[in-house]
Amino acid sequence: MRKQRVDQIVLTGMLANMCMESHLREFLEQGFEVAVVRDAIAAPKIPDGDGYLSALINFRHIANGL
Repeated sequence: MRKQRVDQIVLTGMLANMCMESHLREFLEQGFEVAVVRDAIAAPKIPDGDGYLSALINFRHIANGL
């Protein structure tokens, strides 16, 4: 992406609390500015916890924008 002069990423997708969070952290470590589209992500909700809510909480702390 650097070769294409991309420095900002808009992240969307499934499994927010796993795959997306991993990609978000990697992009940030590589120096990209990353925004997460809150209405375009998903995660499982099970009796033991809400993956979507936990992802949103984490994204507020680590993403450049939510």
